[in-house]
Amino acid sequence: MPMRVSSATVAKPRYQAWMSPEIIGAWNAGYRGQRATITVVDDFTSGRRLSGDLGTGSQPLRHGEWTRLKGSMLAPSSMLASHDYSTGRRVTLSRTGLNVANLSYGMFARSGTRASQIAWSAQESSLIGFAKKGSAVIAKAAGNDGVAVGAGTRSGNTDFLNVTLVGTPSTIFVGALDRNGTRKQKARLASYSNFAGKNPAVQRQFLTVGVHGDLSNLYGTSFAAPVVSGYAAVLGSKFTSASPSQISRRLLDTARTDTIQNYKASVHGRGQASISRALAPSRIN
Repeated sequence: MPMRVSSATVAKPRYQAWMSPEIIGAWNAGYRGQRATITVVDDFTSGRRLSGDLGTGSQPLRHGEWTRLKGSMLAPSSMLASHDYSTGRRVTLSRTGLNVANLSYGMFARSGTRASQIAWSAQESSLIGFAKKGSAVIAKAAGNDGVAVGAGTRSGNTDFLNVTLVGTPSTIFVGALDRNGTRKQKARLASYSNFAGKNPAVQRQFLTVGVHGDLSNLYGTSFAAPVVSGYAAVLGSKFTSASPSQISRRLLDTARTDTIQNYKASVHGRGQASISRALAPSRIN
């Protein structure tokens, strides 16, 4: 069973330079992720640690500890569930409130393999089921191979978790920008980030956010996905009756393109996530 904890370690929202300033308005309006659960499927048990600093001091943490911390700092009133991905066990969701699943990893097999040939573990089967049914917002890191989502890498492998999630109603593929773009200082897709590609279905599901590895020493779409997870939780704290699919669509539909240099749907998908635009209406459909 996953370990569920509150975000009490981040009792008060505290703005950090890697964050979009838009999050301050959300917090001030009282939307901090309450009634949402972010389930982080990641590494919580290995001996490998990354040195980084999200503004709380430099420290060595496991990959999952970093992604969990990043999401919790944006949605400090959310509940957190930590599921170690090495177990392969079925992922469970909260029975109440909005569920968000953060997937900052991929499942690779040789390119040319048919998706039907993949023998998914109970873990991935449950996550794919949630995505297909729209039971949880799925924030999936796009990948760091500089290729289109679903394409083969230079080493001849393909992330078949990406392939299988294409077209599911509550999945968002998250790419990394080199900064939080503004109209005056536009962002570029990070050189390592996977991009949307020519598939219109992927373009409709693809969102970007600034990662600012220059500030945190944490690079990769792994650290873009928890930004969207945090945003989804914050959005769910306003629209408490919205389904995960509605929350995902709202984040995608309100993305900005005027903050991205040379915006192209085939590269940037819907554009840069905007939590202020997503929160703007009185209701969402």
